[in-house]
Amino acid sequence: MNKTELIEQIAVRTHLTKADAGRAVNAVLDTIVETVSNGDDVTLPGFGSFKTVQRAAREGKNPKTGEKLSIAATIAPKFTAGATFKSAVAKK
Repeated sequence: MNKTELIEQIAVRTHLTKADAGRAVNAVLDTIVETVSNGDDVTLPGFGSFKTVQRAAREGKNPKTGEKLSIAATIAPKFTAGATFKSAVAKK
């Protein structure tokens, strides 16, 4: 499912127009990105949580040449699925 299909499903389930559903989806995604970018967590009980993780600097390898590379430390987003979400997926 892509974003357009998600918006269509939300519009059908909530009886909103596609435009209103699209604005709602964009607002949710923008809020999650902004919150996590500021270093805070977003937790949706049963669904999951979004947070940042610190990745340490490390040494990698160029797969083409085998040459060693230095990979800088970084901060990355991370999603962890909640128990209800995991359970629903496992039943399929």
